[in-house]
Amino acid sequence: MRLTDPRRTGAALASGVALALARPPFDLGAIAFVALVPLLWSWRGARPRTAAKLGFVAGAAYNGIVVSWSWYFGAVAIVPFVAVLAAYWALVGATIAAFDRRGIRHPLVTAAIWVVGEGLLARWPFGGFSWGEVGYSAHALEPVRALGALGGLPLISFVIVAANAALLDLARARAGASRSAAFRATAVLLSLGVVVGAWAVVLPEPTRSGELRFALLQGNDINRDLTRAELDAGTLPENHFALAERLSGRFDLIVFPESTFLDAPNAPRPEYLGFRWPERLAALARKHDSYVLANGTGDAPDGRALNLDVLWDPSGTEVGTYAKRHRVPYGEWVPFRSFLERFIDEVDQIPRDFAPGSTRGEFVLDGTRIATVICFESMFGAEVRPLVARGAEVIVVSTNNRSYRHSANASQHLAAEQIRAVETGRPVLRASISGISAVIDADGTVVARQGLFDNGILQGTIVTRTGSTPYVRFGEWVLWGSGAALLAAGGLVAARAFARDRATFVDSANHG
Repeated sequence: MRLTDPRRTGAALASGVALALARPPFDLGAIAFVALVPLLWSWRGARPRTAAKLGFVAGAAYNGIVVSWSWYFGAVAIVPFVAVLAAYWALVGATIAAFDRRGIRHPLVTAAIWVVGEGLLARWPFGGFSWGEVGYSAHALEPVRALGALGGLPLISFVIVAANAALLDLARARAGASRSAAFRATAVLLSLGVVVGAWAVVLPEPTRSGELRFALLQGNDINRDLTRAELDAGTLPENHFALAERLSGRFDLIVFPESTFLDAPNAPRPEYLGFRWPERLAALARKHDSYVLANGTGDAPDGRALNLDVLWDPSGTEVGTYAKRHRVPYGEWVPFRSFLERFIDEVDQIPRDFAPGSTRGEFVLDGTRIATVICFESMFGAEVRPLVARGAEVIVVSTNNRSYRHSANASQHLAAEQIRAVETGRPVLRASISGISAVIDADGTVVARQGLFDNGILQGTIVTRTGSTPYVRFGEWVLWGSGAALLAAGGLVAARAFARDRATFVDSANHG
């Protein structure tokens, strides 16, 4: 089988494009349930090497569209980035083809391999990249999205991929394949439908624990890099303080989003002391009898930077900090910096690395426990889940997507946080410096939003929640179950090979 086979290559390309249409900005989520059928067809009967090439084609098409916003950092960023992401699709394709050629061909096995591939990408290398998972396409499909509470994002991806594989088997059965394949595919589709429908009915509502009156400030309407004069004038902090002046009454929490401040909001460098940020934040807290959460760039003891959240209580006293733990590789730190900076000038755009924080983002506001995560961290369900397991009643996300301008980055990020909400059964307050700021209910519904580069305030009252979803209680059981199933399938392949070789040996001995 050659990659130049136009039908198979075209099918792989079509799958990548179709699946991208299921994600923002197109957001045609239902397409995901058929988008992978052409790719899975192209892998049938292929050698693992050929399937890997076809997977790379599909992955490059999909990721080239989904993460097209990385183009803002130039070809030096987007080309290797898309290539690495596509390589994981190649790995999945090679694995599916290897099992297929050894007689193990089942929609659930295909789904398990896909989920394990996504789980690997979300963890390795450099802490992983959780952005392109198939399950995110269901963020607006409420019955499917609800599966996140049962098994997290991996379960949503599993169901979508299994449905695609079963549909392929049905199509092949109509074209003359075995009846057993048609029966198996029908059983899988019916089972998936029952799981989705039954869970939507029995999904328990998280226990109401109270209310939180909030104000989320979004104060950057400048769709470009700030000038030196604007930075020196503290344009972004001043814009946010101007919004804060419009607030009236009492709040439980006021949030200044990620990167509002040019320096640590609680300890600015001498050149920024004249702005009196700590005093003004403390005064704001006292004025509204509110906790105030602000974010800026601090200094780590070793000279690196810290992406720092700082919390003031209603008396104006600083009561806690949280430094971002999961840093963005090649965004907040540069792996292999000393090597890369020899021939890639763009490395200079990150003058110093950020150090990882050492504590969890947990604060208590007059008895209400909140989890704080900063930007990229909200993409990882396995990192948000422990905060809720430890008692958080609401999730606060402070983020900065302004580098990606009017791209789909912000809407894709928001979609992921809808999944985080339903996984944990917790409302999410998303404060973004340039948008999209949003309020997400515990079932993943976006109840309010502020548009991109549209300065304004989101304020209101959110119901806080307690209790544990199955995902919070049992964690990544779908991922580990898929891994165990693949090990079992691999053992079956090995046992079959051993039995075949033994039979061949016995036959040769009998005829020797």
